[in-house]
Amino acid sequence: MPLYHNEDQAMLADTAAQFMAEEGSIKKQLRHWRDTGCKDGFGHDLWRQFAEMGFTGILVGEDDGGMGMGNVEAGIVLEQIGRNLTPSPFLTSSVLAATALNRASTDLKGRYLPGLLSGDSVFAVAIDEGGKHRPERISTKAEKSGNGFKLSGQKDFVIHGASADMIIVAARTSGNDDDNDGITLFAVPKDAAGLDQDAVKLVDSSVATHMKMNGVELDGDAVIGEVDGGRDILNKVLNAGRIGAAAEGCGVAGGAMDMTIDYLKQRKQFGKLIGEFQALQHRAAHLYSEVEIARAVTIKAGQLLDADSEKADLMVSVAKAKVAKAAGLAVKEGVQMHGGIGMTDEYDIGLFMKRDRALQEFLGDAYYHADRVAKMSGY
Repeated sequence: MPLYHNEDQAMLADTAAQFMAEEGSIKKQLRHWRDTGCKDGFGHDLWRQFAEMGFTGILVGEDDGGMGMGNVEAGIVLEQIGRNLTPSPFLTSSVLAATALNRASTDLKGRYLPGLLSGDSVFAVAIDEGGKHRPERISTKAEKSGNGFKLSGQKDFVIHGASADMIIVAARTSGNDDDNDGITLFAVPKDAAGLDQDAVKLVDSSVATHMKMNGVELDGDAVIGEVDGGRDILNKVLNAGRIGAAAEGCGVAGGAMDMTIDYLKQRKQFGKLIGEFQALQHRAAHLYSEVEIARAVTIKAGQLLDADSEKADLMVSVAKAKVAKAAGLAVKEGVQMHGGIGMTDEYDIGLFMKRDRALQEFLGDAYYHADRVAKMSGY
């Protein structure tokens, strides 16, 4: 498989690039919702425009009214979201939640997918139970109660949790906290009794919640997949989200790099454009190479994931770790090459650094995934 987009994917990239640049720009979306103190951190009108473009159902099967595309195509949209820092629930709703709902019952699909496809619904996924991403350990309990279950426990940093119409929760239905088996996924409606959420604003101005479940009662039809058999679905959800976050990180890196290169072509020092200084040219060339490598490995991981390859799990972590390093380099070099103004809110380069910081932590940072790669490689 080539490490570039085919003709249809290139057309999708052009469409997404134009749409995000025109409708999802930093000034029109991120700065607007941040400066107005929006409780959601994103615009619902823009989300409905996503639906009109067909983006919200990009991973939903054609039989269910979606586009029936794959993780590579979702990554194309996410790269443009990252390049423009467009705040939206695309990653949580159209990637993470959609991947789970694709494996849900017909009733659950019928209940939730129409809202996603129309842009009227927002979904969240609640997995982590601490400050760091550790999905191997799940202590939130789901106990049998009548014909359903009662959920008790806490989830942390649930992105868009307060805005979500439904939250997919990973809970333990059997075994010990560290057991691989005994996990079940549940579709929890926003108005479920016993569900409390404390909203917090993250460094990039997105909104997450600390979620507490105090005996949240659910019917048996809220189960996604099989009881005790949710780990396999959870792993698919995580891989889709991780490669999606990597794709968005590539966009953040590319956007920061382009902004920096443009600045090198405009700023003069000692009577010369600073882009003429060889030391800065070397740094820019190195940055370009790192970003292109990150994009290539992200495309490869998405292709393997769509092909259901046994190597996909490994390559997804390679991509997540590599993009974290490349994007981190891009935003740091960007701020530094901008000089003092790079530290001011007036210039957008600092916003790229903030989004990169949040993305690095989402679904596992570079250290988590480097460790994962080492273990899967037998080290």
